[in-house]
Amino acid sequence: MCKNDFCELSRTMSNDSLAYSSQAEASQAAPKAKHLRLPNGVYAPTLAFFTYSEDIDTIVLEHHVTRLIKAGVAGIVIHSSIGESVHLTREERSIMIRCVADTIYRGYCDRLKNPRAPLIAACGAQSTRGTLQLCRDAAESGASHALITVPSYYASVISNEMIIQHFFDVTDRSPIPLVIDNFPAAASGLRLTLDDILRIAKHPNVVGVNFKYDHMKNLAREAYELFPKGFFVAGGNTNSIRQCQVLGWNGTIAGLADFATYACVGVRELSGRGKLREAEDLQAVIARGNSVVTGLGLVGIKAVVKFWNDYGGTPRKPCYLPPLIEVIKVLKELSELFRAEKEAEASVARC
Repeated sequence: MCKNDFCELSRTMSNDSLAYSSQAEASQAAPKAKHLRLPNGVYAPTLAFFTYSEDIDTIVLEHHVTRLIKAGVAGIVIHSSIGESVHLTREERSIMIRCVADTIYRGYCDRLKNPRAPLIAACGAQSTRGTLQLCRDAAESGASHALITVPSYYASVISNEMIIQHFFDVTDRSPIPLVIDNFPAAASGLRLTLDDILRIAKHPNVVGVNFKYDHMKNLAREAYELFPKGFFVAGGNTNSIRQCQVLGWNGTIAGLADFATYACVGVRELSGRGKLREAEDLQAVIARGNSVVTGLGLVGIKAVVKFWNDYGGTPRKPCYLPPLIEVIKVLKELSELFRAEKEAEASVARC
């Protein structure tokens, strides 16, 4: 390599290094979010449903989402950590988003309790370009918001400022507003600090953040008040529905809402009516049920949904449903939660 080649290489590397500044910043041309506020309440992260031949089952998905909305969830999250997004092609992701969007906004608008429920699509990818493409696909398919996680595959060579710049680069160009998903378990342990999130939250196209339960325990009510007015702050654990209200937060993305929907929604509704003891008792029942299901992960939730709602169940390989003996044990341990769900549904029917 000659001297001129070294000079050219030096200039190229220098330009690449300047592609992001040492201090991450957003573009002045950033779009303004069209949907500034997400409604308060419980959000259900829907499962993905497949036929026995492992094709996506939009008929069951439509039925499931209809049930969730009728139960009073504030919105739907699709392609989350329990939504098997890693098992889906880009085309399949778009088909499922379109199905849910049709269910929420068009096909059942005259019958559902909350026909304007937002549809948040998880769009995290390991590259900025890939994340932005998923955001565009989601918007074209009918999603109202995008949920973005921290890219972590090359964690050892990505600085904190690079991660923040990633969020700025995506949200500068995303056609739909973004919700930050601070989920260390799905990001090789990487966690945005509160200061990081507050910086990203200033972007006009960022409208919310989802904290996982272990992070919530370190956040006080005062931290919530630091966010911009109208900013949506949620807890990402079924155990935190009541705690989020105590902190003054806006909602919860609750995995158990896939089958204990009325019970999860009921915690917030009881609290809102001043029935704090009843809300605490119901939250305790949900927390006990959550501890039972958590041990089996995604396949455990799918097995319970198959029993409780009589549909769904089959995951894509290499995942399988748990052995029948384990499922029976889990169902027995969930009997208290099943009773609470029936009572909560009956209470809504009487209103």
